[in-house]
Amino acid sequence: MEALHHALIASKKTLRRSDHQADCLSTRYPMLKSILSVRSLLLSIFLLMGGSGFMATLVSLRLERAASGTLLIGAVATAYFAGLTVGAIRAAPIVHRVGHIRAFAAFVSLLSASTLAYSLYQDALFWAVLRFIDGLCVAGVFTCLESWLNERAEPATRGTVLASYMIALYCGQAIGHFLLNLSDVKPSLPFVGASILISLSIIPMALTHIAAPAQGEHPRLSLRRLFATSPLGIVGACFTGLILGAFYALAAVHMRRLGLDLAETAMFMSVVILGGVILQWPLGRLSDRFDRRLMIIAACAGTAVAGIGIIWAGAAGPRSALLLCGALFGGFSFALYPLCVAHTNDHLESGERVAASGGLVLLYSVGAAFGPMGAAATMVLMNSDGPFAFIALCAGATLAYGLWRQYVGAPIPADLKQSYQILPRTTPASAMLDPYAPADDKLDSPREEEE
Repeated sequence: MEALHHALIASKKTLRRSDHQADCLSTRYPMLKSILSVRSLLLSIFLLMGGSGFMATLVSLRLERAASGTLLIGAVATAYFAGLTVGAIRAAPIVHRVGHIRAFAAFVSLLSASTLAYSLYQDALFWAVLRFIDGLCVAGVFTCLESWLNERAEPATRGTVLASYMIALYCGQAIGHFLLNLSDVKPSLPFVGASILISLSIIPMALTHIAAPAQGEHPRLSLRRLFATSPLGIVGACFTGLILGAFYALAAVHMRRLGLDLAETAMFMSVVILGGVILQWPLGRLSDRFDRRLMIIAACAGTAVAGIGIIWAGAAGPRSALLLCGALFGGFSFALYPLCVAHTNDHLESGERVAASGGLVLLYSVGAAFGPMGAAATMVLMNSDGPFAFIALCAGATLAYGLWRQYVGAPIPADLKQSYQILPRTTPASAMLDPYAPADDKLDSPREEEE
């Protein structure tokens, strides 16, 4: 106990020294101030995604190695997105009842325990239950983190805070995939490593001086109103869920059946995620200049072509072509959701945008819950090409619907369009981070600088 006491004192001294250095940097570079004020939250997100972001890939690969049927692998993946959907609806009342710090600690502890439980016993039904629990916990963690980030971000700095959040999230997820390589050392090590990172994510939150947000409710907008306002935005969000749910569930299985080893599979998954980060901005900026529907159509076309390119490169092309197609797939498919949000928001009043974005997240989650089973069924019919054939089919269907909406509807006047903004596909709380949300949508709570 005495050693633990001395260790805690040393960690606090280290934090004070880093805080003093951060204050000097923020004085010299004002743009860093908004990022440094939430650095503990960003570190928690990075560690959390490093541990949990590759679990879908790991679980699918283990089930595939155990000769589980493709439909069974898809069902286990569906359990996670079902938990994520339920958690997105039910986590907020828990956070409001017990507070952000206690809720965050509870969700992270349960997520870490469930991650370790995979190594105890391999059974598809048992793992499906664990994946459902994982989804609930991840939704709860993101509800805490995103509402906390919103509390810290002033209207003028929401864009900077949101960009930092997305970088931490995607980089953690991309780097975490390399823990797959630990399977070659010992089968249980990836689960242990993931649990360690997830457990460590609570430390920056536990030691932070940032005041927890006040309790509040997120506004809602009916799905009927959303569809009447922006049919393409609704359909696009749902089909993006189908596409990315299928990708996270079965893309790694597809790569392994093509003959890639674990290291190459991890590289492919990471390249897709990083490609999604890099290409979103140029596509978004083009959507600000031209009809947003055209960019949604172009992103759907790019997703379909890249998916077909992955099928071709996996069968006959070099590994470099496979990685290039993967990066392009990530860039186009990851851009679809924020493009649909921006297109929907173009049709709404400023005060309705947070509620609409929250509804679109739920629609995405519902689509993601059905995506793995759709891809698995296609995989059964088309052998290993199924996941990306299903993805190309979904992208093609969205493209056709977008062309029809382009024909029957007029474009939004340029003066009514808001600027494109990358948004996470996590929980309705993420909508509060939108820089274009009204300032009065922020929760009112006491603010403290991270000291």
